Amino acid sequence: MSENPENRADRSGDADELTHTTDEGDVQMVDVGDKPDSERRAVAVGEIHLQPSTIEAIQDDQVGKGDVLATARIGAVQAVKHTWETIPMCHQIPITNVDTDFSLADDRIELEVGVETTGKTGCEMEALEGVTTGLNVVWDMVKAVEKDDEGQYPATGIENVRVLAKEKHEK
Repeated sequence: MSENPENRADRSGDADELTHTTDEGDVQMVDVGDKPDSERRAVAVGEIHLQPSTIEAIQDDQVGKGDVLATARIGAVQAVKHTWETIPMCHQIPITNVDTDFSLADDRIELEVGVETTGKTGCEMEALEGVTTGLNVVWDMVKAVEKDDEGQYPATGIENVRVLAKEKHEK
């Protein structure tokens, strides 16, 4: 069903104004074909809360499934590279670099993902996908040791996923 044209925002703005809907209200991918290439970087961060004993097991490489952070790093990079396949209106972009940085505290792991590209559109969706997938991989790797005596997951939660920075430098 098309959106009522009278309820839509005015789409007659300047050329830098992008929209994911047509004048008829249909969803579309933004046409970036006429935009110049630029160097772009985005950084996203998020955290997973875990029991202190789980954090200790990760630090001591005592999780039965293997090296949790190395596996999560691979998952984050893979997610960055495949974001266009999971976000419907996201462009496939050339990824030139991915940085992943884990910070461990007593009850949580923070993951920061930086993504770089040279192209016509930004890479913040890729950074967000990297963070969420990396943290999901952590969860997948530790869920068996994270349970308490009653079989529950008392501390577990992925939270505070957000974009920290988005940069664009004209070539």
